[in-house]
Amino acid sequence: MTTTRPDVGAGAPPTAAGRRRGGRLPADPRLARELLDGLAEAVLTTGADQVVTLANALAADLLPEVTPGTDLTRCAVPALAAAARSGTDGFDATHHGRRLRGARRTLTGGRCAWYVRDVTEESARVDALHAERTRTGFLAQAGSRLGLSLHRDQTLHTAATLPVPCLADLALVLYRPPSPADQRPCWIRYADGDPAPTEGPVPAGLPGLSAALRGDADPDPWRDAEPAALAAVLPPEFARPGPVLVCPMLGTGPAGALVLLRRAGRDGFDRRDAELAREYAARAGAAVGAAELYGEQAHLARVLEQSLLPPKLPTVPGVALAGGYRAAGDRLRIGGDFYDVSRVGQGALFALGDVCGRGVGAAVLTGRVRQSLQTLRLVERRPLELIRLLDRALLDTPQPTPRSQFTTLLLGTVEAERDGGVRLRVAGGGHPDPLVVRADGTVGRVRVGGMPVGALTAARFADVEVRLAPGELLLAYTDGVTGARGGPAGAELFGERRLRQALGEAAGLPPTALVDRLLRLVDDWLAGQSQDDIAMLAVAAAEG
Repeated sequence: MTTTRPDVGAGAPPTAAGRRRGGRLPADPRLARELLDGLAEAVLTTGADQVVTLANALAADLLPEVTPGTDLTRCAVPALAAAARSGTDGFDATHHGRRLRGARRTLTGGRCAWYVRDVTEESARVDALHAERTRTGFLAQAGSRLGLSLHRDQTLHTAATLPVPCLADLALVLYRPPSPADQRPCWIRYADGDPAPTEGPVPAGLPGLSAALRGDADPDPWRDAEPAALAAVLPPEFARPGPVLVCPMLGTGPAGALVLLRRAGRDGFDRRDAELAREYAARAGAAVGAAELYGEQAHLARVLEQSLLPPKLPTVPGVALAGGYRAAGDRLRIGGDFYDVSRVGQGALFALGDVCGRGVGAAVLTGRVRQSLQTLRLVERRPLELIRLLDRALLDTPQPTPRSQFTTLLLGTVEAERDGGVRLRVAGGGHPDPLVVRADGTVGRVRVGGMPVGALTAARFADVEVRLAPGELLLAYTDGVTGARGGPAGAELFGERRLRQALGEAAGLPPTALVDRLLRLVDDWLAGQSQDDIAMLAVAAAEG
């Protein structure tokens, strides 16, 4: 039973301070005892000698070792004893599985009172909130990092790196290469303290491999495996894994498996750890799947780009040729404008066109037009007849919507003459007329005419013959040149007038230099703004 000293009991005469705060102190010792025992804090009082003089009911429950008469500096609660010895005003410690927090208050006559609170549940709530914030922060960072790269291998390396050390001491990503020629499983490993992930092929006989790659989350084969069976995929110091968690990485299908390992002696994966790991693995699998899809699309785009980029111009006796090209946008270097030149006998057959639309759809149609021309020129080389055959071929091709696949086109032949000039025959299909730059700097239009190719069933086409003397040049171009918007206000068309002026100032330049000059002028005019596709082809007599 708890006892009290007379100088501390409830029957002591009231002080002046006590009267000022609210009247007389309780005269009934039993009432004072009930008030102390009803407090939500454990209360200990000591005399000047640090000996406990009073302990309420909660103190007897939380600190059963500390009873009246106990020297507080030598009590069985180490944190409280240390605070009493050093004169510290508080302590925070775990005692009998409870989290206790104490505060000291100085009383008169060298006495003091300790107020001790049980903050176990409060600390648990704080720890749970901190853990949840940590998990949320980890997933947010993981989502951001995994989304930064669309390269499959880099995404796999990131997936192996991020869980360490937050979730495990070592992370292992198992996956199959995307190449059909090599389906041997591989691994990427990252351990706490490693400078970078390492990788290698998975050896035959690795326990649980097939199940992991199928998406089965079973850690038992890893825990029960002999160290020798895991030697190829784990560092030597791991020997046998401690706690293990296997999580499937699912994209559009099984993208691989994430194996998380902790060192022996570390706590196992609790329910929240497992949920966090599975959520992370799902995000990593989705990121790998997105990277694989992007890689496939990028490969297709590269193949398409290489097949549709303007070809290297052939060498034609007595003829100088130069081409210029800019695709709209900055993701693909292909578009709806094109030029093409093929050797035909002693001369060449050339084409310059602008298909309807922009981007990949226009590029596909460009490829169809160019391929059709390459085939049709085997049976017909006269420009006017060839453009009619192309028109029929496009009209006979199934189209998504009526008249949605057509092109404007200039199609011509060029051949050197004995006097050093060149002769051209140009057929037109609704395309801007080419311009001729004479030796004296005058610029004239070659009126060709014609209607768009592949648009109308009764389209009419025309052709014209042009002769270029030495020092003269013909420029065929698409409307991306004259339609370029820029200038001081950013919205003014480059226009045919500026094009003619630029050609007149460049009179006498060889085709390559003239095309380069025009492309720079248009680029300067655009000043980095978006543009339409641009193509141009310059033809002149070769010098000397």
